[in-house]
Amino acid sequence: MRLRLPEERPKEPPTGYKIARLALSHDGARAGFTGISLGAALPYGTLDVAHCVYGRRHTAPHRRCDCGFHCVHERAAAQALLCTGGHRGAALLEVTVLGAYIRFERGFRYARQRVRSVTVRPCGCGARASVLADAGWGRPGWRVVEGACGGCAGRRASLRLAEFARLAGEGLTVTAARPDFVPGTPSEAMGVPELVAEAALLQARLDLFQGELARLSGEGAGEEKG
Repeated sequence: MRLRLPEERPKEPPTGYKIARLALSHDGARAGFTGISLGAALPYGTLDVAHCVYGRRHTAPHRRCDCGFHCVHERAAAQALLCTGGHRGAALLEVTVLGAYIRFERGFRYARQRVRSVTVRPCGCGARASVLADAGWGRPGWRVVEGACGGCAGRRASLRLAEFARLAGEGLTVTAARPDFVPGTPSEAMGVPELVAEAALLQARLDLFQGELARLSGEGAGEEKG
């Protein structure tokens, strides 16, 4: 007897998370995405249908193939993928899973998707990204772009985040992630517990400095009396 997986018929399309590179068509008229592994050679749009990357004629996702769009259930799991060196320039995507899908322990493999929102990582210098600048590489017909601040973007070809969203269409929203650490702005980089600990450390150093200053002042006064 052949066992079949239970079928799901949710009232609302499932939500998933993934990471991808942002891309701009060579003529600058379209914005899209390119995957980080298996589907990297096939850029896709905000609302798109998956195709078999091996060129087979079956409909994705096929049970005997690993084709189709991929995403994970949890946002934190997708964010963790951004820690690896090869994925530092990728963006975090929130997607709606459409059409047929296969559920796994950590995510979905599915036929169609709508990218709802994009979160762009901070610039390589640590500042919040204000533009998407040419990353210096791409795919045939597509240039990969990545988050950058105005200073680091320099003379590279770039566009505003809102302009990328407009070109991508389908109501996509693009936002810049808050920097994990920005030199010179401790109030944005640290929370209340960290600031309290820093203040206590500064107070301890001040007490030590005042004690040494009092000791040196006392020794100086003793030498004058002699």
